[in-house]
Amino acid sequence: MAASLEISGLEAGYGAVRVLHRISLRVGEGETVALLGTNGNGKSTLMKCIMGMLRPTAGTITAEIDGTRHALAGLSTEAIVDLGIAFVPEGRRLFPRLTVTENLLMGAFRPAARAEMRRNLAFCFEVFPRLAERRRQLAGSMSGGEQQMLALARALMSAPRLLLIDEPSVGLAPLLVSRTIDKIQEMKTGYGLSVLMAEQNFTQAIRIADRGYVIVHGEIAFAGDSAAALNDNALIRSFYLGA
Repeated sequence: MAASLEISGLEAGYGAVRVLHRISLRVGEGETVALLGTNGNGKSTLMKCIMGMLRPTAGTITAEIDGTRHALAGLSTEAIVDLGIAFVPEGRRLFPRLTVTENLLMGAFRPAARAEMRRNLAFCFEVFPRLAERRRQLAGSMSGGEQQMLALARALMSAPRLLLIDEPSVGLAPLLVSRTIDKIQEMKTGYGLSVLMAEQNFTQAIRIADRGYVIVHGEIAFAGDSAAALNDNALIRSFYLGA
């Protein structure tokens, strides 16, 4: 069963600096939702709040996993991961001196994932055949695109229901960005995931998004109920397309 996520009235920041202002959004079961915005508008801060890495000052974050609702605000990051929520951070954050396989096995930390380790490892190598070829290579010696694939696959190893991805296109050549976005769609479909993807590459993000939100200065400036609605929005054209 897939998962869903609902955020209501969320506020958060760092010290006296407030970054998020009354953020409300939802990710339905089996959806891919894009969180669009340029650098510095609060996308990563929102992801950190969901994952328990930053405590919000107001609002609620609720995940429904396999029919059970969980209030995430106040939970530790470990507890949130144990619920079946995985996070691919910006910059990948791999273990550079471990091999591809060792990095993947590190992703299967939570108890529910250990029982499915072999199946998930086989699925990762099926989705990312390049990783199967490089399974004994040190992660730090791989290209940027290969490292991004490894970061995505490592998240899958935790047997997630909900996948959060922060800026998957950062630092990648245009062709690799397109391939990475395609792989996210393949993962979502093959594993039955719900996905929240923070991305500033509008053109690539809406290729796979069912819906999306535009975040500007820590506020939701537009909520599009389809990729077409996002594509037709004047705010989007102004920020991303130069219109």
